[in-house]
Amino acid sequence: MADLVLNEKLAALLSRAGIGDKNAFAELYDTTKSKLFSVSLRIVRERHLAEEVLQDSFVNIWNNAAGYATAKSAPMTWMTAIVRNRSLDLVRRPHLELQDEEEFFTLNLEDESLGPQDQLLKARDKSRIEHCMKGLDGEQLQSISLAFFQGLSHSEVAKHLGRPLGTIKTHIRRGLMRLKGCLES
Repeated sequence: MADLVLNEKLAALLSRAGIGDKNAFAELYDTTKSKLFSVSLRIVRERHLAEEVLQDSFVNIWNNAAGYATAKSAPMTWMTAIVRNRSLDLVRRPHLELQDEEEFFTLNLEDESLGPQDQLLKARDKSRIEHCMKGLDGEQLQSISLAFFQGLSHSEVAKHLGRPLGTIKTHIRRGLMRLKGCLES
């Protein structure tokens, strides 16, 4: 029963990702990354290689989600096959990379991750934005979410919601003004 529910959830997320829904893809990633990582790690036997395979595989899943067919295989089976094939390709690939004997590249590689202070500021900003978003009315919130988080144009939002374009532009403008006021206070 649990597998059936999970399969339905994953199929729905794949379907939404297939039409460009980034939030659905993020949820799909969070739901499946551990299992798919372990599949890759069993094959490539090195953590950094398994991480590379997982990243490449999720790019492949994103690019091909629209072509996924539930009639052909279960969602997890389909994604596992992608990870497995990518892992096997990596293992079979001749190792043509140059050895960094003097560790030039390793020593000169910059750490691009956020430091603790930047992470704290980012978390605070996120919390403030979420708080301010809760202050929007339903139509403003929905219009802004579709436009900014789903990447839809104003006319696409209008079509999606079945509302006039001018109404959508007004909802977005007023909502952004409310957000600005809330964030500045």
